[in-house]
Amino acid sequence: MTDQTKKTVMLVDDDFDLLNQLKLQFGSAGFNVISADSQEEAETLLKTIKPDLVVSDLMMENIDGGFSLSYYIKKKYPTVPVIIITGVTREIGLKFTTNNEEGRKWIKADAILNKPIKFEDLMKEVNKYL
Repeated sequence: MTDQTKKTVMLVDDDFDLLNQLKLQFGSAGFNVISADSQEEAETLLKTIKPDLVVSDLMMENIDGGFSLSYYIKKKYPTVPVIIITGVTREIGLKFTTNNEEGRKWIKADAILNKPIKFEDLMKEVNKYL
């Protein structure tokens, strides 16, 4: 059961360690936390739950899972902010952004942050949207 006075954050990542770390950190910061370890699990949860914000990995069971999930969320709940976190830039040098019109046209997330990310930096971004 969730506390109705707290904001609910959905965390989606296939990295078990990072997912658990974020669950603890968001819980300690006063949020209700819902988590999923795949795009598919997140979409199933989203059929019955509307979070206040979603933080999702980019690459999960599908290479573009985070982008697809973001599209799904924005179609179902247009006002729910979505933050994508990714290690793609560090791994292969490809950088995604929502800071320009072209990026916003095809990336349906509100923000994209690069891993590794400090929780304080993630919270600054979360606080922009909540």
